[in-house]
Amino acid sequence: MAKALLGYVGGSDPRLLAEMRRLQQRVQDLESELVRIQSENDALNAAVAQHPGESLLDGIDIDVSKAEPALT
Repeated sequence: MAKALLGYVGGSDPRLLAEMRRLQQRVQDLESELVRIQSENDALNAAVAQHPGESLLDGIDIDVSKAEPALT
């Protein structure tokens, strides 16, 4: 019974360790993505600040007659 308790309480389960490593890697990946998106957002804000009266959508030409209905 002591072995069972030791395994339950303090033993290192390889599956648990692998899952913990996978989750730590996922957190690092998400943090990297957050930094990338924040810098992209900062660049877009800087571009908007350089052209205060313009809209980001001004340069996009949309022909409504050729538009297709959205799928629901």
